[in-house]
Amino acid sequence: MSQYSTGTNSTRRYSTTGASSRNHTSQNPPQRVVKRKKQFSLLSIGKGLDVPFCMLIVLLLAIGITMMFSASYPVAFYEIGDSYYYLKRQLLFAIVGLAIMLAVSYFDYHHFHRFSALILGVSYFALIVVLLIPSETGVRRWIGIGDYGIQASEISKFAIILFLAHWGSRYYNKMHTFKYGVLPGAAVFVSTAILLLLEPHYSCIVIVALLTVIMLFVSGIRIKWIAIAAVLLAAAILLLWATGLLTYAMDRMDGWGKALEYIDEDQWQQTWQTRNSLYAIGSGGLFGLGLGQSRQKYLYLPEPQNDFVFAIVCEELGLIGAIAILLIFALLVWRGIVISLRAKDRFGKLLGIGLVSQIGLQVILNILVITDWLPNTGISLPFFSYGGSSLLMLLFQMGIVLSISRSANIEKI
Repeated sequence: MSQYSTGTNSTRRYSTTGASSRNHTSQNPPQRVVKRKKQFSLLSIGKGLDVPFCMLIVLLLAIGITMMFSASYPVAFYEIGDSYYYLKRQLLFAIVGLAIMLAVSYFDYHHFHRFSALILGVSYFALIVVLLIPSETGVRRWIGIGDYGIQASEISKFAIILFLAHWGSRYYNKMHTFKYGVLPGAAVFVSTAILLLLEPHYSCIVIVALLTVIMLFVSGIRIKWIAIAAVLLAAAILLLWATGLLTYAMDRMDGWGKALEYIDEDQWQQTWQTRNSLYAIGSGGLFGLGLGQSRQKYLYLPEPQNDFVFAIVCEELGLIGAIAILLIFALLVWRGIVISLRAKDRFGKLLGIGLVSQIGLQVILNILVITDWLPNTGISLPFFSYGGSSLLMLLFQMGIVLSISRSANIEKI
């Protein structure tokens, strides 16, 4: 009997609660939910550019153009009669490049996934076209378009990074095998290296080889395959040297490490550029001679606006200024890796790491060349060396990294 009463009271309580709820609902009708439109912000994290990375790019570009002009105006006046010749062209490339970078940053980088094989094919086509263009010097690297030229190797660097990022993200769980890890990477590198060898462009072969190793390593390839590849590559170089196919490279290596030594007149003339680069670096001292005060740029150091522009930087800004610039480069690479590691997918991680690794590699190799630690092989310094196609391609690639940052979970700094 008591159980029945308890159940009745309980039923009444639920009934009362339900009635109260209905009365409350009738007195306070639900309010309409108004959806607010999301405000667009160019620099907002997640919806816009990654601010630190973007600022580092602009800072390096501004310093690079300033130092390129300082290094180039004597030779520009002597050869062309216009001290501002290289500055005007580089500024044009920089403006167009920044516009391309911004546009690409709004482009979903995942679309490059499906076009990776096509872009690799375009890079092969460009390298073949270069070989068909007659050359008086025997070196064929440029596709002329009016007063400008496109360096085909710049496309190859990006194409290899993109393809290996695509392949590594697609077959990540199989990259430890020979079929999926070693064979595709080796095929892409060897085919590209053969075409570059015919130009010849040995410095690009070195960069492409290092980029291939980096991309395969971060994709999960085993270390033993990299060691085996290094041995085979060394054997191939010895074979090319024995057959005389490395004559162009060996001429560059004859004076390697001996720029300050007088052996004979031929060697002394051959190391002229490297020797004057060392003079420029040494005369800069700790604080430099001052912006615009370089002496070696007055026709002592050949082509100071290109691969040896950092020697003029050391002469004018000194060791302190040079280290500061290298720290900015290090921050750019570090921030790019942070962005890449926080990407939402493996393709974004691999692609971003590959693109910023290219900058780090070229900076290191360029410094080693101008200080005579490596043979004079013509490796440009990103954002500093004069060159339209290289600057446009570089800013295009930085736009992809910024595109990755839009979808990455980046904390504000």
